[in-house]
Amino acid sequence: MRIAEASVRTGISARLLRYYEDQGLLDPARNSSGYRDYSVDDLVAARRVRQLLNVGLSTATIGTVLPCLTERLGQLTPVCAELIDELRHEQDRIISAIDALTESRDAIGQVIAAGTPAA
Repeated sequence: MRIAEASVRTGISARLLRYYEDQGLLDPARNSSGYRDYSVDDLVAARRVRQLLNVGLSTATIGTVLPCLTERLGQLTPVCAELIDELRHEQDRIISAIDALTESRDAIGQVIAAGTPAA
């Protein structure tokens, strides 16, 4: 199927599908006219990329972990043992980012509270 239909079926814009391809995350076939020809497997991969981006992984990280993931019972499951360590590293990075954001939120709250007139 062409990129417009792939976009509709995945809910991912054509621009992002092209970007995923540029990043090496998708590799749709090309027809004789040179147009992308997305398969059902390409749509599954595109949705998987979107899901991994939504949880905070970078496209570089996704490029390394994507070949080691499969879907079982509706859940992404690693099939390569070394993937677990990489995902733990990413999880630690995300936890650190959450901690930093929490500190920032609390600091802003303190500034707001200090500048709010007493009732």
